Amino acid sequence: MVPDYRTPGLPLAPQWEAAQPAQAASGGAWWREFHSPELDQLIARGLASNYTLKAAVSRIDEARASAQVTGAAQYPALNLGGNFQRQNNYGTTQKRSVFAEATYELDFWGKQRAAADSADALAKATVFDARTLRMTLSASIADSYFQVLSLQERLRLAQSIADDARQVLELVEVQASQGAVSNLEVAQQRNAMQTFEAAMPPLRQQRDQALYQLAVLVGAPPEGFHLQGEGLKGLQVPQPASGLPIGLLRQRPDIQAAEARLVSANFDVGVARAAFLPNLSLDLLGGIDTLAGGQIWSAVGTLSQPLFQGGQLKGQLHFDQAHVQELTASYRESIIEALQDVETQLSAARELDKSYTLNQSAVASAREAARLAQVRYRLGSTDFQTLLIVERTQYQAEDSLLQVRLQHLQAAVGLFRALGGDFSAASLASQSPVQVAQP
Repeated sequence: MVPDYRTPGLPLAPQWEAAQPAQAASGGAWWREFHSPELDQLIARGLASNYTLKAAVSRIDEARASAQVTGAAQYPALNLGGNFQRQNNYGTTQKRSVFAEATYELDFWGKQRAAADSADALAKATVFDARTLRMTLSASIADSYFQVLSLQERLRLAQSIADDARQVLELVEVQASQGAVSNLEVAQQRNAMQTFEAAMPPLRQQRDQALYQLAVLVGAPPEGFHLQGEGLKGLQVPQPASGLPIGLLRQRPDIQAAEARLVSANFDVGVARAAFLPNLSLDLLGGIDTLAGGQIWSAVGTLSQPLFQGGQLKGQLHFDQAHVQELTASYRESIIEALQDVETQLSAARELDKSYTLNQSAVASAREAARLAQVRYRLGSTDFQTLLIVERTQYQAEDSLLQVRLQHLQAAVGLFRALGGDFSAASLASQSPVQVAQP
C-alpha cells in the first residue's frame, strides 16, 4: 500500500551535478579552527547547559515514545483477568474464574506497519531538528563571543583616541595662553575630545548587551558573567574547505529533517490506502472455573469492510497525497536555500578578506598621517584644521578595521554553519536521558 519512495530530484546546476564524486564538506568541532581555548570552553558549556537545546533533546524522547505507542498496534495485546460472581436465587451460588485474553488485528495490508514507520520517521526528524539547533547554537555563541571582544577593543580604541585628544587639548590650551592660537582652536579641540568620549557609553551598552546574550546562550545567569579574553588579537580566521554543494546536501541536518518528514508523509499515504480494505481481528480467551474446575474458552474472528464513510476515507487519502506534494516542494526549497546560504557566506568570506587587507593599509596610512600632523603642528608648519581632520580620520579608520575584523570572523562562522556545522549523532544520543526501544 505504501508508494515507492524516491528522493526528489535535486535542483542543482549542471556543474554541481557533474561534481558529485568530490569530497564532502567537513563538519565536527569547527570552532577549534579559531584557536581560542575560551571559545572552546564556552561552546562546550553551551552544548551541555543551554535550556533550549535540552528542550529539543526532550522532544526527541517524546517522539520516540510516541513512535513506540504507534508501533505497539502491530503486536497482540494480552490481558490477564479474573471473575467472581455470587448469586442468591433460591439458593446461594458462586463462580470464580481466571482467564487470559489476547486481541490481535491482522495487518494484511501493512497499515499498522506503515503507521509505525511514519512515526519512526517523525522521530528521526526531531533528531535532525535538535542537530540543527545544536549547529545554530554553537554558531550563535561564536558570533556573540566575537562581538563582545570586538566591542571591548573598540572601547579601548575610543579611550586611547580620547586620551590623545586630551593631550592635544592641553597643548592647544598652553598655546592659547601664550597668544599663539585663539580660543576657537581650544573649543574645537575640546569638542573633538568630547566626541571621542561620547562614543564610549553606547559601546559599553552594546558590549553589556552582547555579554548578557552570550551568558544566556551558554546557560549561565547574566549577573557576574565575564570573559577572560580582551580582544580579537590572536584569533585566526579559518578558511573552511567548502567542498561542493553535493557534500552539503548529505550533512545539513535541516535538509535531513525535511526529507525525514517527507518519508513520514509517504508512509501516511499507505495508511490511508489500507483503510479502504477489509480488516480482520481475532479475540481469543482461555481460562478455568476455579470452583467447577471446568475450562473457559472462546475464539472470535471479526471481519469488517468499510462501505460508506461519507467521503472520510477518500478525503484522508487526498489529504495525505497533497501533504506529500507539499513536503516535496518544501524539501526542494530547503536545498535551494542551503545553496544560497553557502554561496552568500563564500562571497562574504572572500570579499571581507579583501576588505580587511585594504582597511589595514588605510589604518597604517591614517596613523602615519596623524603622527606627521602632530609633529608639524607642534613645529607650527600646519594649521589646526588639518590636525582635527587627521585625528578623526585615524579614529574612523581604526574603528572601521575592528568592525571589518568582526565581520570577517563572523563570515567564517556563517560558512561553517552553512556547510552543516557540528552534526555528530553520538553527541545528541549521549545527552538523551531516556532511550526508548523501537518495537
